[in-house]
Amino acid sequence: MLDGKVLVLNSNYEPLNVSTMRRAIRLLVLQKAEMVYSYDGQVIRSSSRAFPKPSVIRLKYYIGIRREIPLTKRNILKRDNYTCQYCGRRDLPLTIDHVIPKRMGGKDTWENLVCACVECNNKKGDRTPEQAGMKLLKKPRKPSYIVFLVSGLKIPDARWKPFLFMDRK
Repeated sequence: MLDGKVLVLNSNYEPLNVSTMRRAIRLLVLQKAEMVYSYDGQVIRSSSRAFPKPSVIRLKYYIGIRREIPLTKRNILKRDNYTCQYCGRRDLPLTIDHVIPKRMGGKDTWENLVCACVECNNKKGDRTPEQAGMKLLKKPRKPSYIVFLVSGLKIPDARWKPFLFMDRK
């Protein structure tokens, strides 16, 4: 019954994170958050109380957060949707490749690191994609916080979309 995801908003309604149902209920019970939307008709019961099952909650106090996404191997793989950026395959072991090799001045940045299968990484070697006769499927970029927050996540409630700037028509 405590399975499911809850969108947590800051006090100014900007998305903060996606929380577990258990954590969201705790925030509501402690009166640190208020319910914005619940899953219609669904209830969570304790021995003495019943709560509407939350879908979107808003914190009652503002949390100043750093919107920097850490540059890690896991986050590069997530940004690139676990897909080799040279051949497009997802069924092979994946590594991280420097588009411009370090020996040529390439840095560890969002714009210079991509997900690559071992085969493509070995084929490219210590060269640029142009030198190796290879093309990137898409130019690597630093992901936006909101896009990164929900990437790979199935939105369980359509009412999340306006908060995530996904309701454009």
